[in-house]
Amino acid sequence: MLPAHAEEVVLGLSQDKVAITANFDGSDILVFGAVKREEPIPDGPPLQVVVTISGPSKPVMVRRKERRFGIWINTDSVLVDAAPSFYAVATSGPFDKVLSNVEDLRHRVSIERAIRSVGVAMNIEGAQDFTDAVVRIREANGLYRIVENSVAVDQQTLFRTAIDMPANLTEGMYSARIFLTRDGRVLSRYETTIDVHKVGLERWLFNLAHERPFIYGLMSLTIAIAAGWGASTAFRLLRQG
Repeated sequence: MLPAHAEEVVLGLSQDKVAITANFDGSDILVFGAVKREEPIPDGPPLQVVVTISGPSKPVMVRRKERRFGIWINTDSVLVDAAPSFYAVATSGPFDKVLSNVEDLRHRVSIERAIRSVGVAMNIEGAQDFTDAVVRIREANGLYRIVENSVAVDQQTLFRTAIDMPANLTEGMYSARIFLTRDGRVLSRYETTIDVHKVGLERWLFNLAHERPFIYGLMSLTIAIAAGWGASTAFRLLRQG
């Protein structure tokens, strides 16, 4: 048994802010760090590292559709209480080898555990199917993923990995967690935040749409009319020429 705080995380990030601009097409976050020790590296299973990055969590209403009388209609619905908008897990080995089921349950590391909380009516059958649907859809959109064997650990002291963050990010504060484990047991945990926000024209349009929706609507209508008129004029001139 290792004494308390025998091995601790000393962390670094390539950036703690991500700016979403009009031409933003994603970003890589480099997570690197070292292990601080008071004693020599202990014998036994090698040190493993798990890194998670989680976007803002919000409730998600999931509806089940069924075909009745030739049309698709909503039948049941379940509220997933808190599903992260983005969730990525990187590990230094196979997930089930670097983190035990008990520790996963305690720290809510795996995707399923991160969004397991579900408010469901007693008469809903197959409630877990609704959570699985959220995971499946967001995995298809590149928002949820587990990448095993993607954390490099050198001499059980230095570690590094890169987390690919897609273009369709939700604005907000993202949580980055790093776990040191041995034999599936968490030895140390470190947590920090990454600020993801819109800048420039994206920020101005976002604020205008939410704070001045009437003006935003008029501006959008004006631009649409001007674009239509310009295209029509150009087409007429081309035909005349």
